[in-house]
Amino acid sequence: EVVSGAQLIAQALRAQNIEYMFGIVGIPVTEIAIAAQAVGIKYVGMRNEQAACYAASAVGYLTGRPGVCLVVSGPGFLHILGGMANATINCWPLIVIGGSSDRNQETMGAFQEFPQVEAGRLYNKLSVRPSSLEVIPAVIEKAVRTSMYGRPGSCYIDIPGDFVNLQVNKSSVKYTKCCLPPPISMAEHSAVSKAASVIALSKQPLLIIGKGAAYSHAENNIRKLVDLCGLPFLPTPMAKGVVPDNHPNCVAAARSMALQHADVIILLGARLNWILHFGLPPRYQQDVKVIQIDICAEELGNNVRPAATLLGDLNTVTEQLLEEFKKRSWKYPSDSEWWQKLRGKIKNNEESLKGLASQKSLPMNYYTVFHHIRQLIPKDCILVSEGANTMDIGRTMLPNFYPRQRLDAGTFGTMGVGLGFAIAAAMVARDRTPERRVVCIEGDSAFGFSGMEVETICRYNLPILIIVINNNGIYTGLDANSWEAMLKSADPATRAPPVSLLPNAHYEKIMSAFGGKGYFVETPEELQNALQATVADKQTPSLINVMIDPQSERKKQEFPWLTRSNM
Repeated sequence: EVVSGAQLIAQALRAQNIEYMFGIVGIPVTEIAIAAQAVGIKYVGMRNEQAACYAASAVGYLTGRPGVCLVVSGPGFLHILGGMANATINCWPLIVIGGSSDRNQETMGAFQEFPQVEAGRLYNKLSVRPSSLEVIPAVIEKAVRTSMYGRPGSCYIDIPGDFVNLQVNKSSVKYTKCCLPPPISMAEHSAVSKAASVIALSKQPLLIIGKGAAYSHAENNIRKLVDLCGLPFLPTPMAKGVVPDNHPNCVAAARSMALQHADVIILLGARLNWILHFGLPPRYQQDVKVIQIDICAEELGNNVRPAATLLGDLNTVTEQLLEEFKKRSWKYPSDSEWWQKLRGKIKNNEESLKGLASQKSLPMNYYTVFHHIRQLIPKDCILVSEGANTMDIGRTMLPNFYPRQRLDAGTFGTMGVGLGFAIAAAMVARDRTPERRVVCIEGDSAFGFSGMEVETICRYNLPILIIVINNNGIYTGLDANSWEAMLKSADPATRAPPVSLLPNAHYEKIMSAFGGKGYFVETPEELQNALQATVADKQTPSLINVMIDPQSERKKQEFPWLTRSNM
């Protein structure tokens, strides 16, 4: 009995419990997608390879098992470099399968010939081409295993075009079983004990929860640790919801102050990179003691010499800390001066946000819009967010109550991820938590990167709610009158501000063009009506295009997450 290369690839992916594939077919990979569907893998055809790769990577984060991105050779492969890099930098498992030129045409200038394996090495944990059809299952097992073991990341498999329809006897194939789940490592006992001692001596402790904690499903143990020890905590953006944002110990609204004055910081699957200002003064105390918990040994000691390093699986190490503190029965006093300072700062910041959100002027500002969104979207929805101001302000204004339900531009600060992430989240939700809605909140500029994926959303009938916060530009824009005046006097290529986009663009018509529902909104009442209608309709994809003041910006140095230079 014979089997084709395409069938071998599909069967091997299925054997590794791969459930989702995203891509754009063409020569030479079309048969691989058909074979994948035949073995029960769900295939989602996207409109741009970049968005397909972002979608596949989000599946890896949401489920702990990689999604697959399938692309054609040459330009198709090159379009997904962004998605592979984004997955590896965010530490998410991903498998990319790229077609490449036939082996007998190498060096001849074949159709879309390109050194894909070599190029893939920069972006992936593993970049390989199987040497024969017989070894395809073994290579796929290794790629899936490598993507998940240790610090997760992307893996690339290169498939020569002539392999796809080539046939081989089943008896000669090296079939492999599903790889074992990632092994779980614990921190050494002396390090756990040292960390607990440092925490117990702290005057101004702070727990920082990173998306590594969300990925390792450590929410129950982290909540127990927060409650048992009474520690203030701060989530990084995608770790929002590991402990609910409304937990009394959450100090996100006093972020700058918490970072600047903490004497002991416990990093739970968070890295001291640009998002956390590298752990360095003036954002931190010169002599801050850092306790690092991470799955990756090479991460330990980056930028700051740690007081204790706990290498291991985050969930397991948190459990080790819990056991240690149960023995010590130590709790940080809730009436300390540190807590009083933090609560005072939180109250001030929340008051000023309320003031901004209650402004009645038209056009609306960001804060008013997010105030209404927060009131009307479901508490358990999966939030996808991207943009500059839209993402920053949305993070402070929109709470998360459940883990792994916020997806945004991430460690790499990638724009264009929104619709791919939303499609992945909706596919996973449909299978696992069908009652949960996906709400995708996009800046107008961010929406432009992958706006045509609205057709994909409608084709697969995914009831995603997209909200475009439209300020006619990137950061800021021009109003219609200023734009008209500028056009009269000059060519826009020489005079239009580089940040500006076309004023009052009707993005909602893209949704109605494909059979979804579109809403154009200019007032709080229209916004409330559109939100109520879309939340009530659980079947139809919708897009609400919300016009805001083109000059609306963040409250100055609000929660100084980002400075202008690194937005």
